[in-house]
Amino acid sequence: MAANMYRVGDYVYFENSSSNPYLIRRIEELNKTASGNVEAKVVCFYRRRDISNTLIMLADKHAKEIEEESETTVEPDLTDKQKHQLKHRELFLSRQYESLPATHIRGKCSVALLNETESVLSYLDKEDTFFYSLVYDPSLKTLLADKGEIRVGPRYQADIPEMLVEGESDEREQSKLEVKVWDPNSPLTDRQIDQFLVVARAVGTFARALDCSSSVRQPSLHMSAAAASRDITLFHAMDTLYRHSYDLSSAISVLVPLGGPVLCRDEMEEWSASEASLFEEALEKYGKDFNDIRQDFLPWKSLTSIIEYYYMWKTTDRYVQQKRLKAAEAESKLKQVYIPTYSKPNPNQISTSNGKPGAVNGAVGATFQPQNPLLGRACESCYATQSHQWYSWGPPNMQCRLCAICWLYWKKYGGLKMPTQSEEEKLSPSPTTEDPRVRSHVSRQAMQGMPVRNTGSPKSAVKTRQAFFLHTTYFTKFARQVCKNTLRLRQFMDLCYHFLIHFKELEDK
Repeated sequence: MAANMYRVGDYVYFENSSSNPYLIRRIEELNKTASGNVEAKVVCFYRRRDISNTLIMLADKHAKEIEEESETTVEPDLTDKQKHQLKHRELFLSRQYESLPATHIRGKCSVALLNETESVLSYLDKEDTFFYSLVYDPSLKTLLADKGEIRVGPRYQADIPEMLVEGESDEREQSKLEVKVWDPNSPLTDRQIDQFLVVARAVGTFARALDCSSSVRQPSLHMSAAAASRDITLFHAMDTLYRHSYDLSSAISVLVPLGGPVLCRDEMEEWSASEASLFEEALEKYGKDFNDIRQDFLPWKSLTSIIEYYYMWKTTDRYVQQKRLKAAEAESKLKQVYIPTYSKPNPNQISTSNGKPGAVNGAVGATFQPQNPLLGRACESCYATQSHQWYSWGPPNMQCRLCAICWLYWKKYGGLKMPTQSEEEKLSPSPTTEDPRVRSHVSRQAMQGMPVRNTGSPKSAVKTRQAFFLHTTYFTKFARQVCKNTLRLRQFMDLCYHFLIHFKELEDK
C-alpha cells in the first residue's frame, strides 16, 4: 500500500498517452476539485527528446566543460550501451507548473541534482533514477545552469597562502583585503557606548519628525521611534564613533550637523507600499529567485536592494502573518493520495485471439506470428524473438514492435534499451557507410526519433527503396562524347556571333 501512496514532494510518472513515454513530474500540491476528483499541481521535467537539437548540443558542451574542469572524470570509459542509456537518465528542470489528474500517476521515481563527485554509473545501477544539471525554459527555449548547484571541486576552493613566520612582514595590500570598522579595545566603556546609541536613536526619531515623507509613512511617534531603532541607525552611530577615534563630543556633533539631524533609512523605509505589494506577489510566484523578481516585477530596483529588503521583510509582522496563512492553507490541503495500481490493458498491446496472429499497429493485412520466432518480427530494441507480450511501437507503416521488457524501458526512460545502428554510427563512426545519402537518411531518422525498420535479423537497416540496374552500351558512351564536343562547338559559335554584332554596333557609332 505504501508504494501506491503519493505525497507532496514525490517524483512520479504521469501517463498522458498510451504510446508515448511517461511524463516525469514533482508533486507540489494535491487539490480536491468540486467534482470530488484529485488534481496534482506538478513541476515539469523534460527529457532530451523533448528539446531541440541545438539545445542538446549546448547540454553536451556544458557536460564536457564540467568534465574538463573537474579533477575526476565525469564520464569514465563507458561502453556504447552505457552512453546510450545514460542519455535517457538526464532530465532538464523547468519553472513550469501544470495540473494533472492524480489518476494518471503510474509510479514513483527519483530525480536528483547531478553530483559531480559521484560516478555516473551510479544512476544506471538504480532503477527509476534520473539526474539533472540544467534548467529548461519552454517559452524562451533556453538552457541555463541550475542556481541550486552544489559548488564542489577545485574551482570553488579558496587559495590559502602559507602561514607567515613570526616577525615576517605581510607584503599584501591590506586595504584590498579588509576594511577595519570597529576597535573592541576602545577607551570607552560599554555603558558610554550604549548611551551614545540612545542619543543616535533619539536624533533619528527627531529627523523623521522633520521629514515630510517619513511623517506620512510613520504617522505616529511610536512608529518613528521603531524605525529609528533599526540596524541602519546603530551601524551609522558605531561607524561615527570609530571614525572620530571614540571622541563622544566630536561624534555627537556629527550626528547633528548645521543642516539638521542626520536621517538614516534602510530598504524597509525606502520602499513604498505598492512596491512592497509587488514584491510579495513576485515572491509568491518565483520564490527566492531574485533575478526573475527584478526582471518581471521590480526592474527599477537593484538586485542588492531586493535581497536586502527580503531579509528585512522576514523580520516584520507581515511575514509572520503570511507564514501563518500558508500554514493554515497547507493544513486544509491534501497531504497524500492513494492511487491503485493501473491494470487496464494498453491499446498498443498486441493480442491474439483463437490462435490467429494479430495485426501490428492495426495495419490491415500486415500480420505476424508471435508463436513462431522464425516468422515473427524481432524486437526493435533487443532483437529478441520471444516474449510473453508484444507491443506495437512507432508509425503504423513501419510495422515495429517491442518486447515487454523493452516496452517498459521505453515508457520509463523515453528511448530504446539498446542503441540502434544509427546511434552506434554516431558514437563510433564506421568507414563502411560511404553513401552520404544513406548517412543523412539514418541520422535524420535518429534525430526525429523514428524507428529503423528491423527485418528480424540482429542487424537493423534503413528502409530500402525499389532498386534498378542501368546498362550502358558502347554506342551510348560514344554518343555522350560526341554530344559533349558538339555543345562546346556551339557555345564557341554563339560567342563569336555576339562578338561580331557588338563590333558592328561600335562601327555604326
